[in-house]
This record gives sequence, C-alpha cells and structure tokens, in this order.
Amino acid sequence: MKEKWIALLGRCDKPTDAVEDYCKYLGEALAGAGVELRLERLEWNAAGWPAALRELRQHAVAWRGQWVLVQYTALAWSARGFSGRFLRVLRLLRRAGTKVGVVFHDVEPYSGLRLVDQVRRRVQVRTMRGALKLADVAILTVPAEKISWVRMSQQLAKTRFVPVGANLDVPLAQGPRVAEAGKVLTVAVFGITGGASGERETQAILGAIRQTAKSIGPFRLSVFGRHADERESSLREGLQDLPVEVSVEGVLNERAVMERLQASDVLLFVRSGISTRRSSAIAGIACGLPVIATAGSETAQPITKAGVAFYSEGSGKTLGTVLTNVLQNADYRQTLAEQSRRAYQEHFSWQAIARKYLQALSPDA
Repeated sequence: MKEKWIALLGRCDKPTDAVEDYCKYLGEALAGAGVELRLERLEWNAAGWPAALRELRQHAVAWRGQWVLVQYTALAWSARGFSGRFLRVLRLLRRAGTKVGVVFHDVEPYSGLRLVDQVRRRVQVRTMRGALKLADVAILTVPAEKISWVRMSQQLAKTRFVPVGANLDVPLAQGPRVAEAGKVLTVAVFGITGGASGERETQAILGAIRQTAKSIGPFRLSVFGRHADERESSLREGLQDLPVEVSVEGVLNERAVMERLQASDVLLFVRSGISTRRSSAIAGIACGLPVIATAGSETAQPITKAGVAFYSEGSGKTLGTVLTNVLQNADYRQTLAEQSRRAYQEHFSWQAIARKYLQALSPDA
C-alpha cells in the first residue's frame, strides 16, 4: 500500500507556477518509490481567508498522521508579500494531527529601502522563523548556513537541505554533445526579471554579447521565458550592427523550453548569484549545458559541482570575457557540459531529489 503525502500550495502564480511544477515532478518521482503525493491548493485569494481556513480544517481531518508539505513563497500566501497568515495554516494543520513539513522556496526576505519594504521584511523573517518552529521538518532549498535568519540552535536539527529540480522531464541518461563542423553556436538566456532588475540584466546581456561578437564572429542568441518578450526591442536594437542572430520568445511550454536549451551551447544566467534554488539555471544543467553565472550569498555545493563558469564584473573575468572563452574553447565547453550532466544525475534529477525527501521524512531521520 502506497504511503500518502499532501503538497499544500497557496495561490496560483501566473502565467506559470514554478512551485506547482515542482510538486508535479516531485510527485512523479516519489510514485516510483511507493509514495503518492497529492496536490491541494488553499484558494484564500478567491474564497477569502476565513472560508479557506474552514475548508482546510475539514480536509485536514482526513490527513491525520500524514505528511503535509506546505509550500512557502511569500507571494503565495499574501498578495503583497506580507505572509504572516501562513502561520495560521501551519497551526491548523498541527491541531489536526498532521505531520507538517514546510518547503521554503523563498529562503530570504525581500529587499528594498522603502519603509513598506522594511516592514514587509520584518514580517517575512518573523513568518519564516515561526514556520520553522511549527514544522516537524523544514526543507530548505539552499544550505542552512547560507540563510541569514536561520539561527544555529536546536531548531537547526529540523532542517534538511534539498536543492530544486529543473521543472523539465529530462532523461537521466544523456550522451555527450557532438560538435558539428561549421555549426553556428547558440547562447541561451532563460528568463529575465521584470522591472528595473530586468533592465540591468538586459544591459549585462547586451554588453557581454557585443564583446563576444567582436571576438569570435557570428553566433546566435536565444532568449525565452518570463519577461523576455518585453525586452525584445532593446535586445534587437542593441545588437543590430553585429553578426548575431537574435531570437526572442516569451513563456514557452516545457517541451519547447527543453528543445531550446538542448539546441544551445551555453546558458547565460544573469539573475543575481546562482544557487541551488534557481530552477532556470538548473534547467540548463539538466540539459547538459555549461552555465555562465556569478557567485552570490547562496552559492554553495552542489551547484558548484556543475559546469559553471563564474564571472565577476569587479575582476578580469567579466561576463563577456568568460562567455568568449567558453565559446572559443570547444574542449573547455565539453568539460563544463560533462560536469553539468554528472551534477544533474547525482544531485538535481527528480530521482535524486525524491531520495532526499524520503530520507528527510523517514521515521529515523
């Protein structure tokens, strides 16, 4: 008889919900290990909090003794990131006799200098610390020592580190990429942040592509995913005088994302420091790509075991310099690609992630 777990999600993110995709792929991997993971959603944004909690109380009666894995991002539990009501959900589940797991997809509070940002940050830190206290097990998507609010205390014994997966159905067995003579190399960018951060990312991409084009000649830039289409005019205008073929697409389905990545030769990741919770970077690793990224406060193993070529704008290893080196050196590119394939098999595949969940939630953990 299969063991039954519940994945409890907050409001749905649009146009794509990475947390729902995460739970779906995790469930498929757990099914092979004899665990049924059923997705449930607390529709507080549609029904209102009082009605949503009443409905949850009714459902939770049938979940007594089962693991309920509550998925945390601040915006899943509050329209503006004031996530304090999340603790009501956990208290209700504890009173119902469930085993409560909290999966922290957001591991740090939001930044910002305004008074409202400072208040929101305090609420989020208080919420996350409260959630850690209430949980039987807390799944952290980056190592605990990299998280600012996790206190080194008895509560640390509750935490388990499990990196995120790629939200793609990438097979475990992948052969090495075969270099094709005369093939135009392709640089992929999977997703750009919205707002002012997206503008900075776009300028970083343009600077690197311009520098590389002047050094190696023609190649192709493939940009796709969230907010990519909003930057199309800037990208095309910024590269119009260079021998770079530009392809820009918005949100794609999973199969199309995998096709774009597998047709590429390197992934540029410019959305802050790379880490084990950055699913767009891990998608490149899963597809056996070298990834060019910068290190940040969350950067740690096993992401550093993948084929990541690090850049730092404050040193001689700028984004453009590293990109040029990776594209010019086929042997180096192949070495990085092999490191990514190996890291995916050992750490970032859904089979590897499911094993970590089984270890984390076992009675002897």
